[in-house]
Amino acid sequence: MASKIDPTVEKATQEFRVKFQQLRDEIGKAIVGHQEIVDGVLTCLFVSGHALLEGVPGLGKTYLISTLSKAVSLDYSRIQFTPDLMPADIIGTNILSEDQASGKREFSFRPGPLFAQIILADEINRATPKTQSAMLEAMQEHSVTVGNHHYKMKEPFFVLATQNPIEQEGTYPLPEAQLDRFFYKLVVEYSNRDELKVILDRTTTGYKPEIKPVMTGEQIIGAQRLVRRIVVAPHVQDYIIRLTLATHPDGPFAVETTNRYIRWGGSPRAAQSITLGAKVQAMLDGRYNVSFSDAQKVYLPSLRHRVLLNFEGEAEGISTDDVLREIIEKTPTMAEAVA
Repeated sequence: MASKIDPTVEKATQEFRVKFQQLRDEIGKAIVGHQEIVDGVLTCLFVSGHALLEGVPGLGKTYLISTLSKAVSLDYSRIQFTPDLMPADIIGTNILSEDQASGKREFSFRPGPLFAQIILADEINRATPKTQSAMLEAMQEHSVTVGNHHYKMKEPFFVLATQNPIEQEGTYPLPEAQLDRFFYKLVVEYSNRDELKVILDRTTTGYKPEIKPVMTGEQIIGAQRLVRRIVVAPHVQDYIIRLTLATHPDGPFAVETTNRYIRWGGSPRAAQSITLGAKVQAMLDGRYNVSFSDAQKVYLPSLRHRVLLNFEGEAEGISTDDVLREIIEKTPTMAEAVA
């Protein structure tokens, strides 16, 4: 007999779907197409994760993130990453100040642009690795340390970074440790013919979308808690585990393509990303438990930045997405099917 759904979870899930659609609609006033990217960004927001958007310049990555900031009532900050940007430029620094009345001098902390709730790290791979690594603690711990003092970020704290493909000039590959901090990596493709027509109609005629806030920070935090109440059955969880282990070369669940082209596989964060992303997919579908298809839908954005190709894979022009698709195809859903 199926277990009875908690009425509070059922009601909250229905409200979540309504809010999610409202955010889609508000963003859709400014962003044409890219529905999968929009849904991916919103998923990261509702699981308290960070998103990495990759694509050539001019595809609307920055515009998408600035539009989202208007659709939620959160503090917003944009950081333009450049080769001369220093860690203190984003975190902040201690400055010497003097009390005019007493003449006493002391150091006080002046927070940098990282102290907001939605952070747009624009063209993050144009900064040097030293500056990129300065964001690691903030992204993982939602806090920074300056001198001997520890400063917590205001919740919810959400980093959306954009990057140009690393084969372009003037860019630095992100460190693997930092890539692993991103919940999803979303690849923004070119707009098609119909979408480009709408873009031109909107941007060359004086059209100015009015984006209205539809969620508060408290509502977002509540949604983040709700996501974790969605059930993952043991056999579905095992499938997610095997999908993750299938990215490990020479492991018991690795497929032929993994062994041939992969140098490093997904970390435990990869399995966490699949699980939480799949929970959001289930909620959007009106369900209160995760299915195999939910895990499959979020597999590529969860793993494509956590799987590293070996020399042979790079030489043959194999993409991580190619390998991941084959893993999905060849990994059985039920453990009994594994010999």
